[in-house]
Amino acid sequence: MTDNHLVVMAGGVGSRFWPMSTIERPKQFLDIMGVGRTMLQLTVDRFEGIIPKENVWVVTGERFAGMVREQLPEIPADHILLEPCGRGTAPCICYVSWRIKMRNPRANVVVSPADHDIKNVEEFRRIVNDALDFSAETDSIVTLGIKPSRPATGYGYIRADLSYPALRHKSMFRVDAFKEKPDLETAKGYIKQNNYYWNSGIFVWNVSTIINAFRVYAREISEIFENLQPVYGTEHEQERINVVFPTCPNISVDYAIMEKAEEVFVSPADFGWSDLGTWGSLRDQIPHDEYGNAIVGQGVRAVETHNCIIHSSTDKKIVVQGLDDCIVVESNGNILICRLSEEQRIKSFM
Repeated sequence: MTDNHLVVMAGGVGSRFWPMSTIERPKQFLDIMGVGRTMLQLTVDRFEGIIPKENVWVVTGERFAGMVREQLPEIPADHILLEPCGRGTAPCICYVSWRIKMRNPRANVVVSPADHDIKNVEEFRRIVNDALDFSAETDSIVTLGIKPSRPATGYGYIRADLSYPALRHKSMFRVDAFKEKPDLETAKGYIKQNNYYWNSGIFVWNVSTIINAFRVYAREISEIFENLQPVYGTEHEQERINVVFPTCPNISVDYAIMEKAEEVFVSPADFGWSDLGTWGSLRDQIPHDEYGNAIVGQGVRAVETHNCIIHSSTDKKIVVQGLDDCIVVESNGNILICRLSEEQRIKSFM
C-alpha cells in the first residue's frame, strides 16, 4: 500500500450548480450532497484503506489552494500542486506524475476527478485494488468503464474487446476504441451491445508507465515537465511552473495519451457512479420521498409537489407547493426556480 498514490484533479471552475456554486467556489469544494462533507473530501474518503493520506496529491487552481488546505489538512502541504491556468488534464497529469516519480519511482497511481458521486464504495475499492495490482505487474494503463444504465449523451464511451480477458486478471479487457459523446440514436445503439461503457475519467497506472507514454505520444508536454526535475520540491518550483504551464497545449489526457497508447485496458464496473454535472443529475443520486422529491435542507417542506429537487444550504424555512418536475435551490441569498427540462438555459438569463 505504501507504493499506492492518489491524484485528485480539482481545478474545475464551472458554476453549473448555481446559485450554490460560483466561479470563486466551484462544486468540488461544496457539500452538494448535504452529507456534511464536500465533493473533494468525499473523493479522498472513498480511498480509505487503499491509499495513505501522505500519498494523496491534489492538483488545483492557484486561487483554490486555501480551500484545499482547509478541507484536507491531513495531506502534506507540498502535495497540493497549483496550476496557474487551465490547460486540460494532460499537462495536469504529466506534472503531478513527475512529482510522484521523484518521490517514489515505483508508485502506482489512481487519478480521479474531485466531483463524482459513487454509491457502492466497497465495490469501488475492490475494483480499484484490482486495477492497482494489475498496473503494478504490467506496463498497462487502466481506465474504469461504467456499465451504462441508459443511453446518456453527456458521457464519452469506451468500446471493449470482451473476447478474452488479460492473463491472470479476468476483470481486465483491452480497449478497442474511445468514443466521443454521442447523439441519442448513437447512444441507443451503444447500450444495445454489451461491450460499451461510460468513460468515468478514473485512471490507474504505474508512474513510470504514464511518464513513458507522455514521452512517446505527447513529447511536447513531456519535455516541459521533464526539464523541471532540478526544481521539483524546491522553493523555485511554483515560479517555474507559473512560467511553463501556460505554454502547454490545452488538451485532455484522453486525446494526448489514451486514444494513442497500445496497452490500454478497461475494468468494467458497476458501483453507482455519477458525474454530477447538473441539478437534474444530483436529483437522481439523492433518496426520494414518496412523491419523487429529492430534498436537501432541514427547513424544507414540500406540499402537493412531485419529482422535484429542492436544495437549501441554510436552515431557513422553505415551503414549496404545487410544483412538478422543478428545481428549487436557495443559497448565498440567491434563489433558483426552474423546470428540470430547462436547466441548461439558465446561464442565458444570468
